[in-house]
Amino acid sequence: MKSLSEIETTAKRASKAAGYSWGVSEETGKCIRFLELFSLPGIKHLNEYFNEKNKIEFENLNLINQNNSSSNKPYCPITLGVSFLDQINVLENLKKIEFKNVAYPIIFISFLSRSSEIIGKKIYVKIDEKKIFLNLNVNIISNFIDQVYPKIANTIEVNILENKDNFTDDEWNNLYKLSEETFVEESESLKKGAAGAGLTDND
Repeated sequence: MKSLSEIETTAKRASKAAGYSWGVSEETGKCIRFLELFSLPGIKHLNEYFNEKNKIEFENLNLINQNNSSSNKPYCPITLGVSFLDQINVLENLKKIEFKNVAYPIIFISFLSRSSEIIGKKIYVKIDEKKIFLNLNVNIISNFIDQVYPKIANTIEVNILENKDNFTDDEWNNLYKLSEETFVEESESLKKGAAGAGLTDND
């Protein structure tokens, strides 16, 4: 079994050999490592994409807007992913972003996951009818289990979620009230044993 370090290094070098800069290749290596960590087909899809890249032309999207649609050539998932990473601090204000015609979307998803970590917000993604929930580059929840990941996504909808508690104020207050039973009332002996207590000031 290949180590995650081997996967990242090989994916980075292969990306450079495929024509990307070292900087973009390094980002790609990290993203493929992430996919394989979660048993997603990163190496498989990167291989297939590079094979197709030698035969057909893909469109590069450098400046992302709220609605993005390629003409007749699918978007390159690597250029798209790097652009999203670079612009994430602006894009998070859009809340919802749509892409039409994206090649090998699972590669793009790995860049979205890293973007989630950068801004500290969860990202909800729909790839056609498939749903994916990205949580700060820590885990992925999806309904893709036991399904084949598509080579082309007709529509990808990216929703950047605002941080909020997953419980009500009443639920929190009830739990906090119970936790107060563990609080220890400060006594004179505790005060004397506190940090710095009993030290003599010679000044």
